Amino acid sequence: MQRQLLILIEIKQTYLSLLEEAGFQLHFAVTPAERAGVPAALAATVDAVLTNGSTGFDAHEMAAMPRLRIVCALGAGYEKIDLAVARARGIAVCNGRGANDASVADHALALLLAAARGIVHGDEVARQGNWGASARIERPTLHGKRLGILGLGTIGRQIVRRAAGGFDMEIGYHNRRPVADDAGDLAYFDSPAALASWADFLVVATPGGAATHHLVDAAVLAALGPRGFLVNIARGSVVDTQALISALHAGGIAGAALDVVEGEPDGMTPALFQAPNLTLTPHIAGRSPEAIAATVKLAAANLLACFEDRPLVTPVAG
Repeated sequence: MQRQLLILIEIKQTYLSLLEEAGFQLHFAVTPAERAGVPAALAATVDAVLTNGSTGFDAHEMAAMPRLRIVCALGAGYEKIDLAVARARGIAVCNGRGANDASVADHALALLLAAARGIVHGDEVARQGNWGASARIERPTLHGKRLGILGLGTIGRQIVRRAAGGFDMEIGYHNRRPVADDAGDLAYFDSPAALASWADFLVVATPGGAATHHLVDAAVLAALGPRGFLVNIARGSVVDTQALISALHAGGIAGAALDVVEGEPDGMTPALFQAPNLTLTPHIAGRSPEAIAATVKLAAANLLACFEDRPLVTPVAG
């Protein structure tokens, strides 16, 4: 029996074939209008949904799908999937944790370097023919500096290996509680502000959701200080955008590099773009060919496990 899979996010045909080969018939509702207009006849046949953390899947949508057995998040995040309703309905939820960690960690280091070394500005002035003293300004290096990681999960650990092994950086971190295994040789800080006060660079690598909403606020940015840099490869909601705008324009921090922005893409604050000490990328940290292929393969493995009554590979606890 061919299972019906409703896909709520954009995926290239190259990767969709992995799902078709796993035996799923694919249906698409990628835009808000398409999601709102899913025909009742189709909704009644849907066995599985593929989404991601920022797109989510809510209680109203679940209620329209009586055959639904699993919601699969493509990527590590699942903050906008209604876990409580899924649990009450007996609907399994899985995510793609681990599949794109290397790509995201690579991008975090790229953003660190871009922010610290002024890569984007340097490219702009060099293309304009400005190779004089006004363009060739001194910029800080990463080597030997203090790196604070807010959220020492699997991505955070990969960032640690790159920063410590490649740049001889001293590493500190904050979690809700200390990590008791191989992170024992890292400095633990009991609050984001304490970590920021110690660090030269602060990388946000936490999950999204209510528990981390605006975890990086005005107090944390003030603790990071006028020589500190912020990098966010987690979720835009973790950083208080208005506080960040104020800190960037007032020189409260030296700079920031963001792959994720609160309210992206349509609800972002225009004043943010006016900060000259800001580097932006459009939520692409996990978008390498290797990472996307691995993530889709993991989604297919979870989907097959669900319908073959086997344990999920990466289940999300309700």
